[in-house]
Amino acid sequence: MQPLHQASALRALRAAPAWRLLSADNAPAAVALLQSHLLTKERKLPASLLVERLGRDLEQLRTEGWDLPQAASAYLTDWLAAGWLERSYSSGGEEEFELTSGAIQAMRFLQGLSEQRAVATESRLAVVIGQLVQLAEQTDSDPQTRVERLLRERARIDAEIEAIRSGRLETLAEDRALERLREILALADELASDFRRVRDEFQGLNRDLRERIVESEGSRGEVLEAVFAGVDLIADSEAGRTFKAFWRLLTDPRESAELEEAMDDLMSRDFVHRLDRGERRYLLGLTRMLLERGGEVHQVLQHFARGLKQFVQTQEFREQRRMTRLLKGAQRRALALKDRVKPYQPLGLDLRLASASLRSLAQLRLNDPSLDNLDAGIPAADTAEISLESIGELIAHSEIDFHRLEDHVQTLLQKRAQVSVAEVLEAFPAEQGLGSLVGYIALGVRHGVVSDARDRVCWRGLDGVERAAHIPRIYFVRGEGDGLD
Repeated sequence: MQPLHQASALRALRAAPAWRLLSADNAPAAVALLQSHLLTKERKLPASLLVERLGRDLEQLRTEGWDLPQAASAYLTDWLAAGWLERSYSSGGEEEFELTSGAIQAMRFLQGLSEQRAVATESRLAVVIGQLVQLAEQTDSDPQTRVERLLRERARIDAEIEAIRSGRLETLAEDRALERLREILALADELASDFRRVRDEFQGLNRDLRERIVESEGSRGEVLEAVFAGVDLIADSEAGRTFKAFWRLLTDPRESAELEEAMDDLMSRDFVHRLDRGERRYLLGLTRMLLERGGEVHQVLQHFARGLKQFVQTQEFREQRRMTRLLKGAQRRALALKDRVKPYQPLGLDLRLASASLRSLAQLRLNDPSLDNLDAGIPAADTAEISLESIGELIAHSEIDFHRLEDHVQTLLQKRAQVSVAEVLEAFPAEQGLGSLVGYIALGVRHGVVSDARDRVCWRGLDGVERAAHIPRIYFVRGEGDGLD
């Protein structure tokens, strides 16, 4: 790239949120606060909780001599305008904040500068060589050379098997194994950060498609024809297809079983104990984290695809196109008159401005809930003689025994890294019939990970009749903070 083009590209990049965060006057404090509350632990916090936590940290920083005069809410407003935070609304209507992909990118860059790690490690070189060799093999169209390569690989494997049988077993040294494991954790951390950029890409694609629908001329444009034909343009885009392929790989039963087995084997190795506490916690929750981040992006992808179809099928796009035509027509007429009508020239038109009547706060009356209370007593019921045995029987037939269900899940998670609701029911048949199935689903929605796949489950009701149903595939994942106790 020529220096002129490169300088222009860098000047445009300098206005991006990542560069602006790195060059901000209070960048050390801003990065430390945002990273502490929205990157290392929770990734999204309600505004009230975030303001409270930032307020405490700001007071502590001020006592140490940091010049941070504004309130926590003011800094949140500034960071939102700078593009370092993104705001959304929860189901309860409260504002929630999370980091933007640009802010995360800047923080990852700073972490890379602060971490003392060798650049040219043996594990990174092995990854490059392995990927190049695999790419060369998979793109070779000559059958003879591919067969010869496979024969050499089989000979190497046979020689290794013979060496192991004869007692010559070679294992990787602990230092090299620890280096490779940390390289894998760093790669997984980068992969988790990529999910945020994938969400941003889907949001931009959603906006672009809506703009193309509104600005397309004619009654049925290319985008409209595809949407009316039932095509999910967001899901079928390049980004959508790439993510769907990744999501299928992540939720594939065979791949999940191999990952689960590999995780169990690694946790039994001695060199894993040389990891610090944070690295071990990250390794234990790796599967759950990937499923959660991928599940969030998958839900966003489905939401955008459904919203685009609804935007077209409810004829909302027609009103948007009408407003766009009116605005463009007004702009064209204004441009045609700009040379004939001066800004200070009277037009002879009166515009009625919207207004609101303001009243004193003293005129407002607060709602008194006591006025809605009904003056009615509750008659006392006659006492009944009930034994403890009858109470236990009533609870067993009317309430779901969540403690027993949690014990079943925990028993299986001690042997596996993750387990689905269907697998739990296979190991522990439903003692309360449909109630047990409902209980497992409730626990899974609250503490597990829901995928788009489906499982067939069977149970025997209290009447002795065998029943079956198809439910979403829900995983319980082993790790700290799984919520089951």
